[in-house]
Amino acid sequence: MWKQTFFRKLDLSLMALIAALMVISLLVISSTTSILFDGEWDGFFTPHVKKQLQYYGVGWASFFFLSWFNYHKLREWTWILYVGMIVLLIGLFFAPAIQSVHRWYRIGGVAFQPSEYAKLVVVLILSWFLERKRDKSREWKTTFQALALLFTPFALILKQPDLGTALVLFPIGLGLFYFGEINRKALWVMGSLVLIGFTTISLFFLSIVDHEEFRPIATKVIKEYQYERLTPKTYHQQAAKTAIALGGVWGKGWRKSEFTRRQWLPAAHTDSVFPAFAEEFGLMGVLALLALFFGVIARCFYVSMMAQDSFGRLLAAGIAIYLGMHMVMNLGMMCGLLPITGVPLVMISYGGSSIVATMSALGVVQGIYTRRFLFS
Repeated sequence: MWKQTFFRKLDLSLMALIAALMVISLLVISSTTSILFDGEWDGFFTPHVKKQLQYYGVGWASFFFLSWFNYHKLREWTWILYVGMIVLLIGLFFAPAIQSVHRWYRIGGVAFQPSEYAKLVVVLILSWFLERKRDKSREWKTTFQALALLFTPFALILKQPDLGTALVLFPIGLGLFYFGEINRKALWVMGSLVLIGFTTISLFFLSIVDHEEFRPIATKVIKEYQYERLTPKTYHQQAAKTAIALGGVWGKGWRKSEFTRRQWLPAAHTDSVFPAFAEEFGLMGVLALLALFFGVIARCFYVSMMAQDSFGRLLAAGIAIYLGMHMVMNLGMMCGLLPITGVPLVMISYGGSSIVATMSALGVVQGIYTRRFLFS
């Protein structure tokens, strides 16, 4: 009986939004990975589509398990998960490099990326910590302790190097500090740093400040190779903007793109899945995609508001920020407003670690929702 009750209390609207995003992902991956042979395209189920379906299967299993699991018990596992994550991130530097970077463990034919799961673990540890310290949240000691919990994985991920994932952690921390009512002066300083950083980068990418003229000043603070990542006119960036522009209002149609189909768009089924989608489905398709994303994020914030305890409220809000920042950063990179740093478009880009981590996070949100009705 309790199992039937549990399934009746699931947030079906959230699940429908997730399923719709998965369908879009499969459509784009099928289109960008199929091959034209003797005038005919491959079938829908290309090897990449089949692999993505496997990732979705694992993701749904994780989603339902964490929906059923009592999220209050995550408190008992938080430190174990956090320490385990730190160990895995450190261990990457002793593992063989893949594509000249230390981001993945390769086990058999499967690549495992700990930094994708680090974002959820950071949300867990900060939610747990800020709940425990809610009576002392305005103290500077609490602020510095929370910053230490955030910047330890931040520094390890940045060292891999994985600038994109590291940068996602900072807004997650900032958002949770706000909801956890951390010292307002500390929030003001952190918010100002974020604003200065994004404003400076935007000046380059909007051609208001010349990239080369600013080089002598910037390289006094950061290294030369780091500054090169801020180059606004790379081929990848120009190709992404071209694909988006070619889509027009209604798009070229599924499997009828010209620019992407000729493989002129790098990483079309992974990091650049958004411009590939925009070329085929146009502005109308992009608006529909954004509506689905906003729906998922809105549901997370709704669950945050209705949660019975501060741990649940912080968890759901942190996950909403995590998903929102992924969307904003990926679209910003592809639209030429931010440097391309390898941030996938969650639930759409091809890749197992990102999908399973995201579905696990949404499973936690679903668990908060169902627990609100079944066990309070």
